[in-house]
Amino acid sequence: MIQHLLDSVILVFFGLAGGFAVGSGFVAFIAVLDIVPRLTHLTRSKSSIHWYEGAIITGTLVFTWLDLRNMTLGIPMWIILPLGAFMGIFVGMLAAALTEALNVFPILVKRMGMKESLLMFLMAMSLGKVIGSLLQWTYFKIW
Repeated sequence: MIQHLLDSVILVFFGLAGGFAVGSGFVAFIAVLDIVPRLTHLTRSKSSIHWYEGAIITGTLVFTWLDLRNMTLGIPMWIILPLGAFMGIFVGMLAAALTEALNVFPILVKRMGMKESLLMFLMAMSLGKVIGSLLQWTYFKIW
């Protein structure tokens, strides 16, 4: 009984710590790169900045809650497959844009002396991400 309670407390602690770490990273990403002000500038809707902020907060809370409740939407597979592909492409392009904006690769290549092997480095990262994602969703799936 005591061991079960201790295990539960430890799981809650690590869950909250992980949530705070991810949440802090998300807020830092939004704040440091000025995502919302740039978006309002590009769309010429600076008076609606509070709507953008509210949409980000609401979307994050609602979809986190849906994920924690293990709710399913019952969407047919023929819709989910292209939707998942587009989501993966979006996340990959967002990650590429973020690394480009922060000049991660030029600094990494310069410091590690990898100028001649940059293409192999990028291919290894891309293939590793693709293979890891495919393994997660086909072999290690939890349902």
